[in-house]
Amino acid sequence: MNERIYIFDTTLRDGEQVPGCQLNQKEKVEIAKRLEEMGVDIIEAGFPVSSPGDFSSVMEISKAVTWPTVCALTRAVETDIKIAAEAIRYAKRPRIHTGIGTSPYHIRYKFKSTPEEILERAVRCVRYAKSFVEDVQFYAEDAGRTDNEYLARVIEAAIKAGATVVDIPDTTGYCLPTEYAAKIRYLMENVKGIDKVVVATHCHNDLGMATANTMAALSAGARQAEVTVNGIGERAGNTALEEVVMTCRSHPELGFTTNINTQKIAGISRMVSTLMNMPVQPNKAIVGRNAFAHSSGIHQDGVLKNRESYEIIDPQDVGIDDNTFVLTARSGRAALKHRLESLGVHMEKEALDKCYELFLKLADIKRELTDEDILMLAGKHRMAHNRIKLDYLQVSSGVGVRPVASVGLDIAGEKFEACATANGPVDAAIAAIKKIISRKINVRELLIQAFDKGISDVGKVHITVDCDGTNYNGFSANSDIIAASAEAFLDAINKA
Repeated sequence: MNERIYIFDTTLRDGEQVPGCQLNQKEKVEIAKRLEEMGVDIIEAGFPVSSPGDFSSVMEISKAVTWPTVCALTRAVETDIKIAAEAIRYAKRPRIHTGIGTSPYHIRYKFKSTPEEILERAVRCVRYAKSFVEDVQFYAEDAGRTDNEYLARVIEAAIKAGATVVDIPDTTGYCLPTEYAAKIRYLMENVKGIDKVVVATHCHNDLGMATANTMAALSAGARQAEVTVNGIGERAGNTALEEVVMTCRSHPELGFTTNINTQKIAGISRMVSTLMNMPVQPNKAIVGRNAFAHSSGIHQDGVLKNRESYEIIDPQDVGIDDNTFVLTARSGRAALKHRLESLGVHMEKEALDKCYELFLKLADIKRELTDEDILMLAGKHRMAHNRIKLDYLQVSSGVGVRPVASVGLDIAGEKFEACATANGPVDAAIAAIKKIISRKINVRELLIQAFDKGISDVGKVHITVDCDGTNYNGFSANSDIIAASAEAFLDAINKA
């Protein structure tokens, strides 16, 4: 008999807590709609009390999606809960996610409290949340390092107070799969009323075991998996949605089913990566560039004879189709629109026209455009609204000469120019921009990646800058890597 696993996606809350990966409201709503299309059961839309922007985004997501549950996170604080209830008031299926830390580390050092006081606060927050919505999820933060007996007391009290879902987070990614499964099993056997609620997992990947821990917990009785697209999240990230879903699908003997349309996985993976400026590592399971690549002659021969020799997943099952038509300079708007929509990006006519202009310029440089090229263009048209834009960039460099860069910027319609020399062409371009932008800005990190492997390939640049003590991330892509670096630097400055 198949057991339904509920997929709770926290890309827009826990995933967005990655430094420099903040989304604007329009982008959050766009991702929420794609999550709904894919079949996600619960969307954690944000932490409303954290900022007016987050409050507004949670409210707009509540209006934008129809059948999924829309969840808002709070601390065990009445103000948090009241504001969360206000943010999700338009949701068709609203849920408040409230809770408190239960491990000795949280009780003693974070709250400077006692186990009994924490238990009382847990009950109060659930009861207060219950006065606003019927569906209340309680989390015991750092449950992974919480004594099982005490954890069982807290969970039982939360259920009596009205919790409909109880979340057992491995907040620090500390647990081993056997240990985490044993914790879930202990709760299933020792907490009164736990059979009347849904038990949820929330695992972090600090030791690389988030997916293993999640699957172990599901096997022990949990029925809600809290995940993020591409496994993004604080520190080493969260459990990856695509890994849990495809593990359930690849192992029918487990008896688990999800509501996810797996053919949407690759598209939303690329969309999140592009919008959040978070590159997906090439060897990432399911969605990495090399996930279905074979370089070994023995492997290639085996796959050609029978795909299942070395592939346990059909690439088309996750939305990767090697037979899609090729986009070139001769392709029209309809072809570009079709490819964008297959990648999870929907554009109105005006935005599509601007994107098509960029597409034709790039197609003149590259013979064939990849999905990554198309997603790069989709992101680039958004940058057209930036206050500071790059008018022109000219760089002279070579062996035995000092690199010189000349730049022209358009700042809110006013033109500026500057020249600078530095140790390299990228450094010179950034130095010239700094002459115009009269603020102290330091580059903390610069990451350059190629989309494919060809000499005419488009390169992606991710940059982190420190401006007035705050880090901002920028992104761009261009067949000219120096231009991409300058554009990424300006993207970060615009955010600052």
